[in-house]
Amino acid sequence: MKAYELAKEQYAAVGIDTEAALETLDTIPISMHCWQGDDVRGFEGAQELTGGIQSTGNHPGAAADADELRAMIDEALALIPGAARVNLHAIYGDVKGVERDRIEPEHFAAWTDWAKRRALALDFNPTLFSHKNSADGLTLSHPDKAVRDFWIEHCKRSRAVAASFTAALGSPSVCNLWVADGFKDMPADTLTPRKRLAESLDTIFSEKLDIVDAVESKLFGIGVESFTAGSHEFYMGYAIKNGLTLCLDAGHFHPTEVISAKISAVSLFVNSLLLHVSRPVRWDSDHVILLDDELTAIAREIIRHRLLDRVHIGLDYFDGSIDRVTAWAIGMRNMRKALLIALLEPYEKLRDAETAFDFTRRLTIMEECKTLPWTAVWDEYCSRANKPARLAY
Repeated sequence: MKAYELAKEQYAAVGIDTEAALETLDTIPISMHCWQGDDVRGFEGAQELTGGIQSTGNHPGAAADADELRAMIDEALALIPGAARVNLHAIYGDVKGVERDRIEPEHFAAWTDWAKRRALALDFNPTLFSHKNSADGLTLSHPDKAVRDFWIEHCKRSRAVAASFTAALGSPSVCNLWVADGFKDMPADTLTPRKRLAESLDTIFSEKLDIVDAVESKLFGIGVESFTAGSHEFYMGYAIKNGLTLCLDAGHFHPTEVISAKISAVSLFVNSLLLHVSRPVRWDSDHVILLDDELTAIAREIIRHRLLDRVHIGLDYFDGSIDRVTAWAIGMRNMRKALLIALLEPYEKLRDAETAFDFTRRLTIMEECKTLPWTAVWDEYCSRANKPARLAY
């Protein structure tokens, strides 16, 4: 395309090889979350979503079963260029009538077969919410050992499911553990629940498997506004101590905090990071991600510091107010657009100016590069991938 050739020349003038950027962009996997397709209901037959999270909206078309969900994901992937993975929660297998502490890889065989036919990798999450054994607001930190043991077994079996994905699909499955454990009002004892949570985690992770184990923190949720056992400090410490992957969710911090500001800092101390990219609006409301400043900053932190081999990118939002397939397409495409913008940045020039304390030059380059024609490069990328560009989808 003529527009791309002109853009290619303009980027070359600032030292950027657009062909190299496109080649790298196409290989960066983004894990698409299955729960956008049905508003986190799952296929156990449960009607209530609990655990401090909500999905709002009544747009028609939510998936009623796994076959419908897979068909919707197929439709979304037809609109999305680049390497993709699919991220499952434990409630999305053939699990109706199966207790969570009894799930087996066989309950996800249809997902494995589907992914194999499409050359996709699968990631996984134990589901520690929307269950009678989470009704007290505590799971792995529950004072009742029987409740803790139930959830420990569920997490162990979830890790085994993830390991089966690794073996069948040839790519290490990222298995992420998040619990909503906490209290609505101020607790008297914040230490003991965290001790129980740490002990439960020690048991869960005692067996080494061929998966990427991640742990995810949260600041608060509905019904657990005053205290969460699995805070950022708790899981950061646990991940560092035990060599696990640390998950940073964009909506799991104070409203004035952003995960882009944390990536380089924690990368010095943890082996790898998992990012759950979402868009919080005043709280962890999980809106479809926009191509906004924070999304671009997240991508730049990954690219600038050459963290692609240590950062797993996954999306995490669920908007029931708009078409769910389009919600996937918008978010996945925006994440890849942000990565492209980062790949097209003359970072070496910025770093050289900064090292020389020439902050005027640094700011000038930053600002002028914002208006370079990255959209022409994006259009070329979509054309080569045989995916629709702009409003064509």
